Amino acid sequence: MKLYILAVGNKMPDWVVAGFMKYTQRMPREIPIHLIEIKPEKRGSKQNEQLLFAESERIQAAIPSTCYIVAMDEQGKQFTTIQLAETLVDWMRNGRDIAFIIGGADGLHRNIKSMANEMLALSRLTLPHGLVRVLLAEQLYRALSIIRQHPYHRM
Repeated sequence: MKLYILAVGNKMPDWVVAGFMKYTQRMPREIPIHLIEIKPEKRGSKQNEQLLFAESERIQAAIPSTCYIVAMDEQGKQFTTIQLAETLVDWMRNGRDIAFIIGGADGLHRNIKSMANEMLALSRLTLPHGLVRVLLAEQLYRALSIIRQHPYHRM
């Protein structure tokens, strides 16, 4: 099984890259996290709806086929880390790869939200999309640590 993080945005600050890499390098070899960066639409003359739609088309084109799609959105379900681990076990039983989609500065277009199998929130707070990459990678690593009874997660 593979985990994909599709994230709108490129040229992230060094701390985002370093934080993300720290957790993806710790992942078990058989469950890697692959980052797919989606070029953001230029802000300026276009309306928000047009921007989000253009980004949604890029996202849809980049989603690996047959993935279970999880859209990251502040209105999505909130889990404890234990619940995330339990849910991850269920998703793993499904046998499909999982694609987590992180929107850009303006979020995700409704088309992406409607095609998602699930919507997940790391918080009700609006978080910078670079930080969401790091937090999501850490929580996926932590959830797998729980599943594998690794001491990283201390209860």
